[in-house]
Amino acid sequence: MLKDYILATSIEEALVCLKTYAGQARIIAGGTDAMLDLSAKKITTSCLLDITKVKELKKIESMDGQIVIGAAVTHSEVKNSDLIRTKAPLLAEASGSVGSLQIRNTATVVGNVVNAQPAADAAVALMALGAVVEITEDAGTSYVPIEEMYLGVGKSKVDSTKQMATSIRFPALLPGQGSAFVRLAQRGALALPMLNVAVVLSLCEDKVEWVRIVMAPVAPKPLRALEAEKYLQGAVINDELIAKAAKIAVSEATPRDSALRGSAEYRKEMLEVLVRRALQQALTTAR
Repeated sequence: MLKDYILATSIEEALVCLKTYAGQARIIAGGTDAMLDLSAKKITTSCLLDITKVKELKKIESMDGQIVIGAAVTHSEVKNSDLIRTKAPLLAEASGSVGSLQIRNTATVVGNVVNAQPAADAAVALMALGAVVEITEDAGTSYVPIEEMYLGVGKSKVDSTKQMATSIRFPALLPGQGSAFVRLAQRGALALPMLNVAVVLSLCEDKVEWVRIVMAPVAPKPLRALEAEKYLQGAVINDELIAKAAKIAVSEATPRDSALRGSAEYRKEMLEVLVRRALQQALTTAR
Protein backbone atom coordinates (compact mmCIF):
# COMPACT_ATOMS: atom_id res chain seq x y z
CA MET A 1 0.00 0.00 0.00
CA LEU A 2 1.27 3.47 -0.89
CA LYS A 3 1.96 5.40 2.32
CA ASP A 4 4.62 8.01 1.57
CA TYR A 5 5.58 10.47 -1.14
CA ILE A 6 9.06 11.98 -1.01
CA LEU A 7 10.34 14.79 -3.22
CA ALA A 8 14.12 14.34 -3.39
CA THR A 9 16.39 17.33 -4.02
CA SER A 10 19.64 15.45 -4.71
CA ILE A 11 20.83 12.12 -6.06
CA GLU A 12 22.40 11.36 -2.69
CA GLU A 13 19.11 11.95 -0.88
CA ALA A 14 17.29 9.70 -3.33
CA LEU A 15 19.81 6.88 -2.83
CA VAL A 16 19.53 7.16 0.96
CA CYS A 17 15.75 6.95 0.66
CA LEU A 18 15.93 3.84 -1.52
CA LYS A 19 18.23 2.19 1.01
CA THR A 20 16.05 3.22 3.96
CA TYR A 21 12.90 1.77 2.42
CA ALA A 22 14.75 -1.45 1.54
CA GLY A 23 12.98 -2.22 -1.72
CA GLN A 24 9.66 -0.62 -0.76
CA ALA A 25 10.31 2.76 -2.43
CA ARG A 26 10.06 3.37 -6.15
CA ILE A 27 11.69 6.08 -8.26
CA ILE A 28 9.41 8.18 -10.46
CA ALA A 29 10.22 11.11 -12.72
CA GLY A 30 7.39 11.81 -15.15
CA GLY A 31 5.38 8.99 -13.60
CA THR A 32 2.98 8.79 -16.55
CA ASP A 33 3.24 5.00 -16.74
CA ALA A 34 4.00 4.30 -13.08
CA MET A 35 0.83 6.02 -11.87
CA LEU A 36 -1.29 3.99 -14.30
CA ASP A 37 0.41 0.80 -13.11
CA LEU A 38 -0.25 1.74 -9.48
CA SER A 39 -3.91 2.43 -10.21
CA ALA A 40 -4.22 -0.91 -11.99
CA LYS A 41 -2.32 -2.61 -9.13
CA LYS A 42 0.31 -3.92 -11.55
CA ILE A 43 2.95 -2.67 -9.12
CA THR A 44 2.89 -2.08 -5.37
CA THR A 45 5.09 0.21 -3.31
CA SER A 46 5.11 1.90 0.09
CA CYS A 47 6.78 5.09 -1.12
CA LEU A 48 6.99 7.07 -4.33
CA LEU A 49 10.33 8.87 -4.64
CA ASP A 50 9.97 11.83 -6.99
CA ILE A 51 13.25 13.02 -8.58
CA THR A 52 11.84 15.85 -10.71
CA LYS A 53 13.38 18.52 -8.44
CA VAL A 54 16.92 17.12 -8.57
CA LYS A 55 18.73 19.90 -10.45
CA GLU A 56 21.53 17.76 -11.88
CA LEU A 57 18.92 15.49 -13.48
CA LYS A 58 17.25 18.40 -15.34
CA LYS A 59 20.22 19.13 -17.61
CA ILE A 60 20.76 18.72 -21.33
CA GLU A 61 24.44 19.34 -22.00
CA SER A 62 27.39 18.61 -24.26
CA MET A 63 30.40 16.91 -22.65
CA ASP A 64 33.47 15.77 -24.61
CA GLY A 65 31.53 15.19 -27.82
CA GLN A 66 28.68 13.46 -26.00
CA ILE A 67 25.15 14.73 -25.43
CA VAL A 68 23.99 14.02 -21.87
CA ILE A 69 20.30 14.09 -20.94
CA GLY A 70 19.33 13.91 -17.28
CA ALA A 71 16.68 11.54 -15.96
CA ALA A 72 14.19 14.32 -15.18
CA VAL A 73 14.30 15.93 -18.66
CA THR A 74 10.92 15.78 -20.40
CA HIS A 75 10.10 15.07 -24.02
CA SER A 76 9.05 18.70 -24.52
CA GLU A 77 12.41 19.91 -23.24
CA VAL A 78 14.22 17.58 -25.63
CA LYS A 79 11.98 18.53 -28.55
CA ASN A 80 12.66 22.23 -27.97
CA SER A 81 16.38 21.97 -27.18
CA ASP A 82 18.59 23.78 -29.70
CA LEU A 83 21.42 21.37 -28.84
CA ILE A 84 19.30 18.30 -29.60
CA ARG A 85 17.82 19.82 -32.74
CA THR A 86 21.32 20.54 -34.04
CA LYS A 87 23.27 17.50 -32.86
CA ALA A 88 20.57 14.79 -32.68
CA PRO A 89 17.59 15.98 -34.73
CA LEU A 90 16.00 12.53 -34.96
CA LEU A 91 15.61 12.51 -31.15
CA ALA A 92 13.89 15.90 -31.23
CA GLU A 93 11.56 14.48 -33.88
CA ALA A 94 10.92 11.32 -31.85
CA SER A 95 10.22 13.17 -28.59
CA GLY A 96 7.90 15.51 -30.47
CA SER A 97 5.90 12.47 -31.61
CA VAL A 98 5.19 11.19 -28.10
CA GLY A 99 1.56 11.34 -26.97
CA SER A 100 -0.15 14.66 -26.32
CA LEU A 101 1.39 17.97 -25.26
CA GLN A 102 0.41 17.21 -21.66
CA ILE A 103 2.23 13.88 -21.79
CA ARG A 104 5.31 15.43 -23.44
CA ASN A 105 5.40 18.08 -20.70
CA THR A 106 5.46 15.38 -18.01
CA ALA A 107 6.97 12.16 -19.35
CA THR A 108 10.76 11.87 -19.43
CA VAL A 109 13.07 10.63 -22.15
CA VAL A 110 14.99 8.36 -19.78
CA GLY A 111 11.66 6.96 -18.55
CA ASN A 112 10.89 6.05 -22.16
CA VAL A 113 13.82 3.63 -21.94
CA VAL A 114 13.35 2.40 -18.36
CA ASN A 115 9.70 1.50 -19.07
CA ALA A 116 10.99 -0.85 -21.79
CA GLN A 117 8.06 -0.63 -24.16
CA PRO A 118 9.23 -1.90 -27.57
CA ALA A 119 7.52 0.86 -29.59
CA ALA A 120 8.62 3.85 -27.48
CA ASP A 121 9.58 6.58 -29.97
CA ALA A 122 12.48 8.17 -28.09
CA ALA A 123 13.99 4.79 -27.20
CA VAL A 124 14.07 3.80 -30.88
CA ALA A 125 15.88 7.03 -31.78
CA LEU A 126 18.28 6.64 -28.85
CA MET A 127 19.22 3.12 -29.92
CA ALA A 128 20.04 4.41 -33.39
CA LEU A 129 22.24 7.05 -31.74
CA GLY A 130 24.17 4.36 -29.84
CA ALA A 131 23.04 5.65 -26.45
CA VAL A 132 24.32 4.44 -23.09
CA VAL A 133 22.33 4.62 -19.84
CA GLU A 134 23.98 5.75 -16.61
CA ILE A 135 22.70 3.68 -13.67
CA THR A 136 23.46 4.87 -10.14
CA GLU A 137 23.02 2.89 -6.93
CA ASP A 138 24.49 2.71 -3.46
CA ALA A 139 27.37 0.55 -4.73
CA GLY A 140 28.37 3.02 -7.46
CA THR A 141 27.69 3.94 -11.08
CA SER A 142 27.62 1.76 -14.18
CA TYR A 143 27.02 2.44 -17.88
CA VAL A 144 24.80 0.10 -19.89
CA PRO A 145 24.30 0.23 -23.68
CA ILE A 146 20.64 0.84 -24.41
CA GLU A 147 20.40 -2.44 -26.33
CA GLU A 148 21.22 -4.32 -23.10
CA MET A 149 18.56 -2.50 -21.07
CA TYR A 150 15.64 -4.64 -22.22
CA LEU A 151 14.86 -7.81 -20.26
CA GLY A 152 11.39 -8.22 -21.77
CA VAL A 153 8.33 -6.19 -22.68
CA GLY A 154 7.86 -3.64 -19.90
CA LYS A 155 10.89 -4.85 -17.95
CA SER A 156 14.27 -3.14 -18.00
CA LYS A 157 17.62 -3.72 -16.34
CA VAL A 158 16.94 -0.88 -13.89
CA ASP A 159 15.40 -1.93 -10.58
CA SER A 160 13.64 1.29 -9.59
CA THR A 161 13.43 0.15 -5.96
CA LYS A 162 17.24 0.03 -5.68
CA GLN A 163 18.70 1.95 -8.62
CA MET A 164 18.34 5.20 -10.53
CA ALA A 165 18.81 5.70 -14.24
CA THR A 166 20.43 9.10 -13.78
CA SER A 167 21.17 10.03 -17.40
CA ILE A 168 21.44 8.84 -20.95
CA ARG A 169 24.28 9.85 -23.28
CA PHE A 170 25.27 9.42 -26.90
CA PRO A 171 27.75 10.86 -29.42
CA ALA A 172 26.71 14.13 -31.03
CA LEU A 173 26.28 13.85 -34.78
CA LEU A 174 29.21 15.17 -36.80
CA PRO A 175 29.53 16.56 -40.34
CA GLY A 176 29.08 13.70 -42.79
CA GLN A 177 26.62 11.95 -40.50
CA GLY A 178 22.87 11.95 -41.04
CA SER A 179 19.76 10.74 -39.26
CA ALA A 180 16.05 10.21 -39.66
CA PHE A 181 13.05 9.17 -37.58
CA VAL A 182 9.80 8.09 -39.24
CA ARG A 183 6.66 6.51 -37.85
CA LEU A 184 3.27 5.17 -38.84
CA ALA A 185 0.32 5.81 -36.54
CA GLN A 186 -3.43 5.91 -36.74
CA ARG A 187 -4.67 9.34 -37.67
CA GLY A 188 -5.22 11.48 -34.60
CA ALA A 189 -4.00 8.74 -32.26
CA LEU A 190 -1.98 9.67 -29.17
CA ALA A 191 -0.94 6.12 -28.31
CA LEU A 192 2.15 4.17 -29.32
CA PRO A 193 2.76 3.97 -33.08
CA MET A 194 1.93 1.09 -35.38
CA LEU A 195 5.55 1.21 -36.57
CA ASN A 196 8.57 3.44 -36.16
CA VAL A 197 12.06 3.44 -37.66
CA ALA A 198 15.21 5.38 -36.78
CA VAL A 199 18.40 5.54 -38.84
CA VAL A 200 21.80 7.09 -38.16
CA LEU A 201 24.59 6.74 -40.70
CA SER A 202 28.09 8.06 -41.35
CA LEU A 203 29.58 8.68 -44.79
CA CYS A 204 33.27 8.74 -45.71
CA GLU A 205 34.08 9.74 -49.29
CA ASP A 206 30.46 8.95 -50.20
CA LYS A 207 30.71 5.39 -48.81
CA VAL A 208 28.75 4.18 -45.81
CA GLU A 209 31.26 4.04 -42.96
CA TRP A 210 28.63 2.67 -40.58
CA VAL A 211 24.86 2.67 -40.20
CA ARG A 212 22.35 1.82 -37.49
CA ILE A 213 18.80 0.89 -38.47
CA VAL A 214 16.32 0.43 -35.60
CA MET A 215 12.74 -0.77 -36.05
CA ALA A 216 9.78 -1.15 -33.69
CA PRO A 217 7.47 -2.69 -32.57
CA VAL A 218 8.55 -5.77 -34.50
CA ALA A 219 10.15 -7.71 -31.62
CA PRO A 220 10.02 -7.69 -27.79
CA LYS A 221 12.41 -4.71 -27.86
CA PRO A 222 13.49 -2.13 -30.46
CA LEU A 223 15.28 -4.19 -33.11
CA ARG A 224 18.56 -3.43 -34.86
CA ALA A 225 18.47 -4.55 -38.51
CA LEU A 226 21.99 -5.96 -38.31
CA GLU A 227 21.96 -7.80 -41.63
CA ALA A 228 20.72 -4.72 -43.48
CA GLU A 229 23.42 -2.67 -41.76
CA LYS A 230 26.11 -5.13 -42.89
CA TYR A 231 24.77 -5.03 -46.43
CA LEU A 232 25.17 -1.23 -46.61
CA GLN A 233 28.51 -0.92 -44.82
CA GLY A 234 31.26 0.17 -47.20
CA ALA A 235 28.85 0.72 -50.10
CA VAL A 236 28.35 3.80 -52.23
CA ILE A 237 24.70 4.09 -51.39
CA ASN A 238 22.00 4.61 -54.02
CA ASP A 239 18.28 4.02 -54.41
CA GLU A 240 18.78 0.42 -55.55
CA LEU A 241 20.89 -0.46 -52.50
CA ILE A 242 18.44 1.32 -50.21
CA ALA A 243 15.54 -0.71 -51.63
CA LYS A 244 17.47 -3.96 -51.15
CA ALA A 245 18.50 -3.00 -47.60
CA ALA A 246 14.87 -2.26 -46.74
CA LYS A 247 13.85 -5.74 -47.89
CA ILE A 248 16.64 -7.29 -45.81
CA ALA A 249 15.55 -5.29 -42.77
CA VAL A 250 11.97 -6.51 -43.13
CA SER A 251 13.20 -10.11 -43.27
CA GLU A 252 14.76 -9.59 -39.82
CA ALA A 253 11.50 -8.34 -38.28
CA THR A 254 8.83 -10.51 -36.69
CA PRO A 255 5.75 -8.30 -36.17
CA ARG A 256 2.63 -9.98 -34.81
CA ASP A 257 -0.96 -9.65 -35.93
CA SER A 258 -2.58 -6.94 -33.84
CA ALA A 259 -6.13 -5.67 -33.61
CA LEU A 260 -4.75 -2.20 -32.85
CA ARG A 261 -1.71 -2.05 -35.13
CA GLY A 262 -2.82 -4.16 -38.10
CA SER A 263 -1.87 -7.54 -39.50
CA ALA A 264 1.71 -8.76 -39.59
CA GLU A 265 1.57 -8.80 -43.39
CA TYR A 266 0.41 -5.18 -43.61
CA ARG A 267 2.99 -4.01 -41.10
CA LYS A 268 5.79 -5.75 -42.99
CA GLU A 269 4.72 -4.01 -46.18
CA MET A 270 4.68 -0.64 -44.43
CA LEU A 271 7.93 -1.37 -42.59
CA GLU A 272 9.73 -1.71 -45.92
CA VAL A 273 8.40 1.70 -46.93
CA LEU A 274 9.48 3.30 -43.65
CA VAL A 275 12.99 1.82 -43.69
CA ARG A 276 13.49 2.96 -47.26
CA ARG A 277 12.22 6.44 -46.42
CA ALA A 278 14.39 6.72 -43.31
CA LEU A 279 17.54 5.65 -45.18
CA GLN A 280 16.87 8.16 -47.94
CA GLN A 281 16.32 10.97 -45.43
CA ALA A 282 19.42 10.08 -43.41
CA LEU A 283 21.51 9.97 -46.58
CA THR A 284 20.25 13.40 -47.62
CA THR A 285 21.11 14.97 -44.25
CA ALA A 286 24.58 13.37 -44.24
CA ARG A 287 25.58 14.91 -47.58
